Amino acid sequence: MGNTSCMFCTCVKQGNIGVVERFGRFEKLAEPGLHIFNPFAGQYLAGILSTRISSLDVRIETKTKDNVFVQLLCSIQYRVVKAHADDAFYELQNPDEQIRAYVFDVVRALVPRMNLDDLFEQKGEVAKAVLEELGKVIGEYGYSIEHILMVDIIPDPAVRTAMNEINAAQRLQLASVYKGEAEKVLQVKRAEAEAESKYLGGVGVARQRQAITDGLRENILDFSHEVEGTSAKEVMDLIMITQYFDTIKDLGNSSKNTTVFIPHGPGHVRDIGEQIRNGLMEASTAQINVE
Repeated sequence: MGNTSCMFCTCVKQGNIGVVERFGRFEKLAEPGLHIFNPFAGQYLAGILSTRISSLDVRIETKTKDNVFVQLLCSIQYRVVKAHADDAFYELQNPDEQIRAYVFDVVRALVPRMNLDDLFEQKGEVAKAVLEELGKVIGEYGYSIEHILMVDIIPDPAVRTAMNEINAAQRLQLASVYKGEAEKVLQVKRAEAEAESKYLGGVGVARQRQAITDGLRENILDFSHEVEGTSAKEVMDLIMITQYFDTIKDLGNSSKNTTVFIPHGPGHVRDIGEQIRNGLMEASTAQINVE
């Protein structure tokens, strides 16, 4: 223990405590420092105990309530109580083995009443129960249990693999749900955008047609007033023919257009003009009937 001694004196180092006997019978405890003995009176130093905190790692294999074999690694931190160092010196021959036996007994009585998931969640409760039971027993032998740490819980490798697969499957399922919700929102937004686009397109077409109608009406009225003897029908035919030739001119100026020609001519333009007028007249008649 790093203590020096001779026949008549002994130096007990800090962090230790000595046990003094007289003729083989316990006499007193020797605190750290220099102690002088009288060997002629049967007084001598029987032994030295460390009062520092010691650590003992215990690996326990047991079974949970759901029939899963696990290994628990416990770290027990204990020390000798100075006031009862004589009990620690005389009562326990091998304190590590005694502590290990008590830990085995408590853990194997408590863990089989818990499921594996509960064991992971309540490992602190297991350590607390071991501390309470072990502290009662070991305290009678001059030892104090300072801390008990449940360092690790190691299930069987097959069980660990299954647990990881279950966790992965649950996460994939959750990811699928979120992905489905995202796609649903995307489709709804796409449908709303498409509906809004069609609505705005319809409004634009309606305004375009209204502008064309207003322009034609103004042109017809202006031409009729400026040129005497012309009717609205003749002016309409003239405008349609002008637009027809403008369209042919635009198609001819562009080299990148792919155009399919159908039978056409000035007479066909007149037919188109008649169809437009008939459509406008039918629409006006239908509106009057509704009103």
